[in-house]
Amino acid sequence: METKNEKEILRGGQFLVKETNCEDVFTPEDFSEEQNMMKESVKEFNDREIIPHKNRFEAKDFAFTEEVMKKAGDMGFLSVAVPEAYGGMGMGFVSTVLTCDYISSGTGSFSTAFGAHTGIGTLPITLYGTEAQKQKYVPKLATGEWFGAYCLTEPGAGSDANSGKTTATLSEDGKSYKINGQKMWISNAGFCKLMIVFARIENDKNITGFIVEYDKDNPNGITLGEEEHKLGIRASSTRQVFFNDTVVPADNMLAGRGEGFKIAMNALNVGRIKLAAACLDSQRRILTTAVNYANERKQFNTRISDFGAIKVKLAEMATNAYVGESATYRASKNIEDRIALRQASGNSHQEAELKGVEEYAIECSILKVAVSEDVQNAADEGIQIFGGMGFSEETPMEAAWRDARIARIYEGTNEINRMLAVGMLVKKAMKGHVDLLGPAQAVQDELMGIPSFETPDYSELFSEEKEMIKKLKKAFLMVAGGAVQKFGPDLEQHQQLLIAAADILIEIYMAESAILRTEKNAKRFGEAAQATQIAMAKLYLYHAVDIVEEKGKESIISFAEGDEQRMMLMGLKRFTKYTNYPDIVDLRRDIAEKIKEEGKYPF
Repeated sequence: METKNEKEILRGGQFLVKETNCEDVFTPEDFSEEQNMMKESVKEFNDREIIPHKNRFEAKDFAFTEEVMKKAGDMGFLSVAVPEAYGGMGMGFVSTVLTCDYISSGTGSFSTAFGAHTGIGTLPITLYGTEAQKQKYVPKLATGEWFGAYCLTEPGAGSDANSGKTTATLSEDGKSYKINGQKMWISNAGFCKLMIVFARIENDKNITGFIVEYDKDNPNGITLGEEEHKLGIRASSTRQVFFNDTVVPADNMLAGRGEGFKIAMNALNVGRIKLAAACLDSQRRILTTAVNYANERKQFNTRISDFGAIKVKLAEMATNAYVGESATYRASKNIEDRIALRQASGNSHQEAELKGVEEYAIECSILKVAVSEDVQNAADEGIQIFGGMGFSEETPMEAAWRDARIARIYEGTNEINRMLAVGMLVKKAMKGHVDLLGPAQAVQDELMGIPSFETPDYSELFSEEKEMIKKLKKAFLMVAGGAVQKFGPDLEQHQQLLIAAADILIEIYMAESAILRTEKNAKRFGEAAQATQIAMAKLYLYHAVDIVEEKGKESIISFAEGDEQRMMLMGLKRFTKYTNYPDIVDLRRDIAEKIKEEGKYPF
């Protein structure tokens, strides 16, 4: 595909203020032949090497996790994102996300090991390493000869990552550093040979990153705590790591002194969209397992899949999976196009990848929050469909539920990511990268004007839904604009408002992504072929409108009063009002019937 030019690619966050044509979004239906082959290969690996051995993972067989990781390395799955120059496959960002999607649904234990190694365990070196560092370490990581771990979190430094107490002290001859401190919740610690370690030099404001080799036979002052006993992801190795005068060559500093916080944040941006991807196939499999059970289980001489109460669950689970998929691949292709654009303009692969992902940090946070919460809901409803059996270890639902729970915590908690999404958007507006002020002022002017009472023509597919999306964007601009006007730079102190604004932002992006994907596919495959997808896009938007109304009202009555409050509440009512409400019961029934008939997630 030709590289799009700068004007055609929306910058991160611009989805809020610019209209996107459905032809300009990438969808799973756009996978290339190579990507479809990759997808089948990864699914086959999951079905052969991971899913049949679920009991071993649940029994905390850490050595088995390592063994399967080695097999993934042999298949090339650990090197999809690694440039060919360092022994990788050098595939695009969409292929990276696709691999993560389909390899992660067998068990959260393997998913965590895979994500920690290919993401935060390898990426800091490919993105920030010197040429010598990349030549030395990346090929080993790409093949699975070595596994990587990422040592950032400390007992006193979780969400506040830059407050870590681990120290790095330069030797008198300037040739090495001694690292002292403690890290916790370190994924892959039990079998890694390389750690990305963050430590503070003297009284620096920001932490610094180091590449630290680990050899069990020559530990160099590194000791590991016992394996943590966790609610889920039981066979992912998670340990504390202690550094006692661990000597690291000065050449193993990553990027520059004090640049560790930047490395940590950018590595996490990639981790966030990959985490969203890692939750997608889990939802598909949970739904497939649930509908098969519901089709077989009879109560009152009726299959439980024929009961309306179960149909609601099946329809909502399918809808969330479809929407998450739509939004994740939309953002992945935006990132891939931005990387290609930067490379075409002369950036190195390193710089292009770094800036490409950083550009869409807002979308990465949105996806991390939305999809991690959807997979938890899917597993929860899966247990409910199974009833008492769902609570038993003999059925797969309870493990799925336990494994899903961590997704809302790692790569930055969902609360942190909500605040980040809005905070980054405001910063982009201040820098002039996203024009929020102009559109926000236009919304203010519109509120002061007389509304139109004409009945629009909504005969074309999604015409009313796309109009609703525009109105939801106005609602966000009104609420967020009002909050910024009132609190200015102090807005970040008002976390409840930030979280409410983030919920509005998330719903807009997710709902729009599903509508654009479905519109694109309806145009090329015909509306009849997309009937269920159309129903899912409409159902999701209906819920999104409800959430925007609730969160918008909560915000307005918290920071505005008097005439301003009345005007904004009237505006919110206008911006969340359908002309023609969808029949939610019918939509759910149609979606559920399709799922029942196919006996799986079929989209």
